[in-house]
Amino acid sequence: MVKSDPTSPSKTTLALPRRSVTNALLGSTAFWLTRTSTAVARGLADEAALAPYKPVFFTADEYAFLLAATERLFPKDHNGPGALELGVAEFIDRQMQTPYGEGDNWYMSGPFKQGPANLGYQLPLVPRALYRQGIAALDTYVRQQYGSSFVTLPSAKQDIVLTALEGGSLQLQAIPGRAFFEQLRTNTLEGAFADPLYGGNRGLGGWLMLGFPGARADFMDWVNQDGAAYPFPPVSISGQTA
Repeated sequence: MVKSDPTSPSKTTLALPRRSVTNALLGSTAFWLTRTSTAVARGLADEAALAPYKPVFFTADEYAFLLAATERLFPKDHNGPGALELGVAEFIDRQMQTPYGEGDNWYMSGPFKQGPANLGYQLPLVPRALYRQGIAALDTYVRQQYGSSFVTLPSAKQDIVLTALEGGSLQLQAIPGRAFFEQLRTNTLEGAFADPLYGGNRGLGGWLMLGFPGARADFMDWVNQDGAAYPFPPVSISGQTA
């Protein structure tokens, strides 16, 4: 069962500022990659632009949670678009359909014991299972605590719940809240800044915020320019430009 009332406003902070989340990208795991031809990449980009994305792995309710939670972690503000506009939830759903989602290259033999952070991930759950079980347990908690789903909570209360997960005061049955939060935070950042080929960073909005030039082949003319701004817009693997 989830712990009772760890999300009291007196015990948590409400702010999840864009700046701190963006800075955390510097320490996040590497973006996931696949081998895809340019022609296929352009086809996927064109397909995504023509029709709204329909989740394949996540159920409609799970996907609604992703849409709401990722936007609170990476909200739209004066710096640029948020997770909704960048298609972060689509990125995560596509990510769950890759070997990464199945944990194909993870060592998944026991024992699984919680310990210091330097021991790394210590759960018998691959990302797909962590999301499915974590979202269900969180939904149970939120309905018991607030009488509604996470999606329908006011943004301030959504922030309280997410802050409790981040701080570790909220346990999602057998899943530590902090572990679930870190999975969600990491994948949110990946979706905001990965190549648009993979479903996120829609319109290259994440790269525009960072001033990242993208998949350009040659930067030698701009080496040692004493901090001069790069004058060209970012370009994706598929050839899409901002």
